[in-house]
Amino acid sequence: MEGTASELRFMGHTLMENRHGLVVGAMVTQADGYAEREAAKAMVAQARQRNPETEITLGADKGYDAAEFIEALQEKKVVPHVAQNKSGRTSAVPDAIATSEGYAISQEKRKLIEQGFGWGKLIGPIRQVMVRGVKKVGLLFTMTMAAYNLVRMRSLGQVRLEVAQ
Repeated sequence: MEGTASELRFMGHTLMENRHGLVVGAMVTQADGYAEREAAKAMVAQARQRNPETEITLGADKGYDAAEFIEALQEKKVVPHVAQNKSGRTSAVPDAIATSEGYAISQEKRKLIEQGFGWGKLIGPIRQVMVRGVKKVGLLFTMTMAAYNLVRMRSLGQVRLEVAQ
């Protein structure tokens, strides 16, 4: 139909490791206004199950600076490297964490997560998906992020080769 605007129906969420910028978790949810934090908690829980003894930090933007979310991370023994939102309020992220060296690194590295989405929209098929339903869109999104990882690993390998020469 002409004259109708597109509507956001689904949201893609990713979990990235900071060292190489690789996507380690991907999922799709219905766009409902609450999906981002809930998806983050689910992906963090999966990461924690795979790595029960490893120290995990989570870098995120100001939208994640909510007491309920920060507490949920700390219960899972995940250090919240969430950007502090002090616009007329108190941040839920403890100042002891926000002043650490690791926090500063996480805030710098968290911008890498946008590269996967950019690649998926420009090169991959997620700009305008041609499938219906959360399950099918989720599979498409996950495959796109896996393909992005392959391209990213190739690029990382080339950088290592150049440095070695």
